[in-house]
Amino acid sequence: MKKLSLFMLMVVCATMSYAQAKETVAILGDSYSTYEGYLTPSTNEIWYFQPWRDKRTDVNDVKQTWWWQVIDRGGFKLGVNNSYSGSTICNTGYNDEDYTARSFVTRYNNLGTPDIIFVFGGTNDSWANVPVGEFKYENIRRADLFTFRPAMAYLMQGLINHYPGARIYVLINNELSEEVTNSMKTIADRYGIPYIQLKDIDKKGGHPSIKGMSQIADQILKVIKK
Repeated sequence: MKKLSLFMLMVVCATMSYAQAKETVAILGDSYSTYEGYLTPSTNEIWYFQPWRDKRTDVNDVKQTWWWQVIDRGGFKLGVNNSYSGSTICNTGYNDEDYTARSFVTRYNNLGTPDIIFVFGGTNDSWANVPVGEFKYENIRRADLFTFRPAMAYLMQGLINHYPGARIYVLINNELSEEVTNSMKTIADRYGIPYIQLKDIDKKGGHPSIKGMSQIADQILKVIKK
């Protein structure tokens, strides 16, 4: 009986250790990473709704999203998904509107306590043709955050300082402007943050389809599981 009790205790401890060993993933994203019912805060705008509410995409299950697949196949657990449809990295949005309330540089400090952070943005900055600005890494002022390059640098530095020890990955969409793409790579390199340049993503209405979501997950896992 004592041996059996000891065995059961060992099984319980092993199970608890396995559960505790799972790393927590946070996502800081735009529409590509949204899904109804899975955003923090829940007031963030959504692009991927539950299937009975949206016919713009063939994605009809949260398990088809790129981040769910990465977490499931990578053996991680979801922490905070702070994604906001239409959001830009900098504070300038479409039609030169002030997007400060939804920008990445505003939201980056609301990701919980992650072990891994995926930053998936830049798409709306490219589509909205926001001011690119100059490369700037020090003495970044509020006015600078309305241009892309200083905002991207501010974001990288902020993530490093706010989440010491977390592994950060910058995901770069395909088909973005050359200036935005190259700027993201240059700035990520400056801070020693790895980036993943996505390629040949299948899309519908400019957004990943079921096939595209799987392609994104495959390309991410290929890098982070090395």
